[in-house]
Amino acid sequence: MHPLALPEHTLKQAKRTLLASVAAIGFAQTVLFAILAPLGREVGLVEMQIGAIISASSLTLFLVSPIWGRTSDIWGRRKVLLIGLFGYSIGTAFFAAAFQAALLGVLVPMVAFTALIITRLGNATVMAAVMPAANAYMADITDVTTRTKGMSALGAASNIGSMLGPAIGGLLASISLLTPLYFSVALTLIAAFFALYTLPDLPRQVAESKPQKLRYTDPRIFPYVVAGLFIFMGFAIVQQTIAFRFQDILSLTAAETARVVGISMMLAAAASLFVQMAIIPRLKVAPFVLLRISMPLMIAAFAIMALSESRLLLTVAMFIQGLGMGLAGPGFMAGASLAVSSKEQGAVAGVAASCPPLGFSIGPLLGTFLYSLDPTYPYWFSCGIYLLLAVFVFWVKHQPSSSD
Repeated sequence: MHPLALPEHTLKQAKRTLLASVAAIGFAQTVLFAILAPLGREVGLVEMQIGAIISASSLTLFLVSPIWGRTSDIWGRRKVLLIGLFGYSIGTAFFAAAFQAALLGVLVPMVAFTALIITRLGNATVMAAVMPAANAYMADITDVTTRTKGMSALGAASNIGSMLGPAIGGLLASISLLTPLYFSVALTLIAAFFALYTLPDLPRQVAESKPQKLRYTDPRIFPYVVAGLFIFMGFAIVQQTIAFRFQDILSLTAAETARVVGISMMLAAAASLFVQMAIIPRLKVAPFVLLRISMPLMIAAFAIMALSESRLLLTVAMFIQGLGMGLAGPGFMAGASLAVSSKEQGAVAGVAASCPPLGFSIGPLLGTFLYSLDPTYPYWFSCGIYLLLAVFVFWVKHQPSSSD
């Protein structure tokens, strides 16, 4: 029996809306990663400042995501998801406007940097509501036997957005570097209205139950917290520096960089999507096993990035990284969800959703600093991090899933 005993058509509608919402956010996020590095250089920012923009917003996501996860237990998943979607649209519009002012010369680089930090922090505060609410909603409408599949579907939807984002963003960048940002505002706003009119409310007894609190050190989820932090820290290092790597090796203009990086990110997202839609449903293994399988792929990807001096090899490395993340993401999210009871799904969704932002609060600053010392350092460092993480996930005993 389904955990909420909802009608089948209601479940299907809820899943469609969740997937559309997450895909829109995936699109918006990857558009930013594809254009931020060249756009930042265009307005006079140095690598460390560009990295600081992502780090500051990611730290905000880390701090706020658990709060939104618990809030979704009180206000309901739907309301919190809508706050995140509408807030993301409005916040990104302000963020784009700050960049527009800098490009027009209205703001000098230091003032522009301050304005970008402030608008991005405000955006991140409300944006943090999306993933905890979506993950908790999916946990509520799945059971132990379908949880990994449900989380993989969310990951696949995010990767569809991530695949389309760089591809469409690269084309739109030929109009102007800000056009992709304005397009993402429109897309997430459409997703917000779609969710407003189509996402069903969950039964009150679920949405309004007393919120549970989880510590990051809770032994049931601690291995997933550690894995999630370092998985996304290494991923963030690559996401923030790969555009510099392409631009400097190939001597590209800002618009050309956005297009080339967009293609590589699209291929990486396509690889993740393939894994989550075609491989994971057939593997039928425990979430922690997915983490173990992903480690060799990620290590190989980082090593190739460090050694590559051509567009082809860098793109191949991004593709391999996409395969690894396609396994690691669902393994991390589903594993954490299955480790706790149904009453703790809002809390665990908040904790789990805060791990990627924590990685992204460290990764961009660290990556851009290492890149300023030597362009290969970020990737060798990430390779070392994943070697240690591989030892950890193979050494730690598998955490049994909770069946309530």
